[in-house]
Amino acid sequence: MSSIDTILNLKEVLLSILFVAGDGIEKSFIAEKLDVEEKELNKAISQLKEELQGVSGIHLIEYKNKIQLASNPDYASYISDVLNPIREKSLTRAALETLAIIAYKQPITKLEIEDIRRVNSDYAVQILIDQNMIEVVGRKDAVGKPLLFGTTENFLKRFDIKDLSDLPDYEELLERIKTLRSEEEQNSEETLFRNVDDLEFEEDLPDFLKGEDFVKVEGDDVSSNTTA
Repeated sequence: MSSIDTILNLKEVLLSILFVAGDGIEKSFIAEKLDVEEKELNKAISQLKEELQGVSGIHLIEYKNKIQLASNPDYASYISDVLNPIREKSLTRAALETLAIIAYKQPITKLEIEDIRRVNSDYAVQILIDQNMIEVVGRKDAVGKPLLFGTTENFLKRFDIKDLSDLPDYEELLERIKTLRSEEEQNSEETLFRNVDDLEFEEDLPDFLKGEDFVKVEGDDVSSNTTA
């Protein structure tokens, strides 16, 4: 890795990392991987935070020794005006993947969904709840009493399914999802940038989910204080 010899370069590298990551990253981890002193990192963070404030559309937030890019909360209404209509019409690839798992494995907890998908599913689950595709159907008799999710009547109506018993036999879906994730992780070893258009996940979806409109969402949340 090339050395980062100035705070200016470190600041720009940091911005790139946070943009691609989406989620928050621990400052100590960044300092270790970039081989820089935390004092230098904090100085770069301060400069970046100063630039990304006020009327800037993107802000830099800090919490629990982590840093993350987030949308300016002052623009929450504009974000909703543009993105909510898209959400009402379309499901993301991640949401479709999550919906398929819930449809076949319900009732299921979010942790069990994430064990299958091997990625955080907070955003996908929330989108499906917002669109009334899934609902809480109870709590699992386990430590912490986690919520159990199942599909709704609206799900049946949207995909023209009379009853859950009419769902096609698709046990292979879970293995295909695991294969897809393995390929995605392999690609990520070569580059931090992922081209979701190359994944063509629709071919691995059950028939009743095929043909759904997709909407790309960068990051994991586009709420009123959207993280990048």
